[in-house]
Amino acid sequence: MKTIECFYTLSSPWAYFGGPRFYEIARRHGARIVLRPFDFQKVVPLTGGVPLRTRVQPRRDYHQLELDRWRRHLGMPLNLKPRHYPQDRPLDNGPATHLVIAAQQAGLDAQRLSQAILTALWVEERNTADRTTLIAIAAENGIDAERLFAPATQAAVAAEFERNSADALKRGVFGSPTYYYNGIPYWGQDRLDFLERALAGS
Repeated sequence: MKTIECFYTLSSPWAYFGGPRFYEIARRHGARIVLRPFDFQKVVPLTGGVPLRTRVQPRRDYHQLELDRWRRHLGMPLNLKPRHYPQDRPLDNGPATHLVIAAQQAGLDAQRLSQAILTALWVEERNTADRTTLIAIAAENGIDAERLFAPATQAAVAAEFERNSADALKRGVFGSPTYYYNGIPYWGQDRLDFLERALAGS
């Protein structure tokens, strides 16, 4: 079976934009998706990327401009400055990441949960760093987050997060989302057309 790995973070607006199209592309081509949330703040400075919080103001301003362009282009709602986006701390290794990894390990609909969490942050003004909020989001999507947050699951989740981060560093991942198919990276939701062409054998 065709397999696509997605290296990303649960705070990425670009992962939010790309999610619905990515999942539909994979469905059309019968591809399996492996979500691989990783430690963006640790990995990306070592691979040539520049985390938003460390960018100079002109690049931050352009980032806002691009978000506005893409939300209009895709017709997807997005708050340019969401209330709970972490300006002073990363969400990479937070409970949202752990919840999605645990859901995937349990064979649950991690893709739907992931998109719901990203939507909660970027559209619904919900605090996705808060466990109570995440438990509610999971319940809205038919997932028992209390069970996934149980201590018995957390060692396996932490180990997978570390593997994801180590693999991202080894492969030179420098942005979120980065999709891998047949060993070839496709960085950014604006490269999904190229990913689909590869899946189609073009």
